[in-house]
Amino acid sequence: MAPTGGNALSVVVAVDLDRGPPAPRRSSVMDDIRRWPVSSSALRSVGYEPRSRTLEVEFASGQIYRYFDVDQLDVDALLVADSMGAYVNEEIKPHHDYVHVTAPDSHDSP
Repeated sequence: MAPTGGNALSVVVAVDLDRGPPAPRRSSVMDDIRRWPVSSSALRSVGYEPRSRTLEVEFASGQIYRYFDVDQLDVDALLVADSMGAYVNEEIKPHHDYVHVTAPDSHDSP
């Protein structure tokens, strides 16, 4: 039976049963995100791209991670948190997918 009124939208996703669902496309997310220095013992800098809802965090170790589907309100809360490191560990990491962007070149970094 066809739906009545409103607009109906059908989406079909092909899944190769041997490989599972296709990986999300994030090529546009991997563009440069401008980061700003922050006053934190755990973080060096933070950047946010609102169109893709991507948060980029550079840790004090030099490691850089991107967290996906982060709301602007979370970013605002991070920037005013008493401990930015604790906020990332408790509110960002457990709730968002991420990718490791880069590591420092030094061999003595953790």
